[in-house]
Amino acid sequence: MRSFKQSITTAKRVLQQLKHDPRTVALLLLIPLVLMAILRYVFGTNSQLFAKVGPLLIAVFPFTLMFVVTSVSMLRERTSGTLERLLTTPASKIGLLLGYGMAFGGLALLQVALTIGLCVSVLGLSVTGNLDLLAFVAVLDALLGMSFGLLISAFANSEFQAVQFMPAFVFPQLLVSGIFYPRPEMSALLQFLSDIFPMTYVVDGASRASTGQYGGSAMLIDVLVVVVIIPASLCLGALTLRRQTN
Repeated sequence: MRSFKQSITTAKRVLQQLKHDPRTVALLLLIPLVLMAILRYVFGTNSQLFAKVGPLLIAVFPFTLMFVVTSVSMLRERTSGTLERLLTTPASKIGLLLGYGMAFGGLALLQVALTIGLCVSVLGLSVTGNLDLLAFVAVLDALLGMSFGLLISAFANSEFQAVQFMPAFVFPQLLVSGIFYPRPEMSALLQFLSDIFPMTYVVDGASRASTGQYGGSAMLIDVLVVVVIIPASLCLGALTLRRQTN
């Protein structure tokens, strides 16, 4: 119970900080809308291609943005001394990270809702599958990006270094996830990498949800892999939380 109260307190503090940081809020909530609008008009009259690629990117964009924002935010906590002070209190490490998860998880829900709402009502995205299931996968992906961002922040010494992890950590997953090229036609090495990268399961899940092919065990496996990795990353992140001075 105490740990839960600590998490709630941390979540409120993070949201209060974000309230005074409109640029970060805009990055999380508005940039996905702008990117999806640009994508729609890049495809022009080819609505079928947008219907194929759009749902995949609805699930991918939250991962990337949450990864960047949470890694930078946690790094600020470390470098500003806030985390140092918190670790001198009885607050548990996992409780602190769960608080961050609650705060950014709420933003993830809002981000996905706004993006899907724009795509369906304004941009003319047609989803033949289950829109609610697609939204669920997108939120899971946002939480996945958040958990990785919290974990990776431990290995950066500056905000610039935190951002540098994105091309090294996110882009390889994106390239072999199946968005740009069918996975079965890739080389054996790339297929192996694809199988161990969590982004692959997000893309597969989003594809199945948007096309209505979510029956059977394949969709369940996609969701379970992501659901397991999120708390595992948070636990690893808790292990990296440490005082910077003795």
